[in-house]
Amino acid sequence: MNPLSIRCRLGDIMRERGLQNKDVVDLTGVSRNTITSLAGNATKRIDYDTLGALCRGLGVTPGDLLEYMPNVKENFE
Repeated sequence: MNPLSIRCRLGDIMRERGLQNKDVVDLTGVSRNTITSLAGNATKRIDYDTLGALCRGLGVTPGDLLEYMPNVKENFE
């Protein structure tokens, strides 16, 4: 069975809107470290509270933030 890959599009959304980490922190209340990790796809999970805060603050849906990428192989250890 091939692993599923989900990519966070926060970095893309930030670039499209000209937002910096500080802007997203101010809009969402999510910590700067979390924003940095999510924007850089350097995390393996996201809490529902964080996802909800991002959706409210940025006016997006979970489907706007998360992208399913089939056939992407990851190294799970």
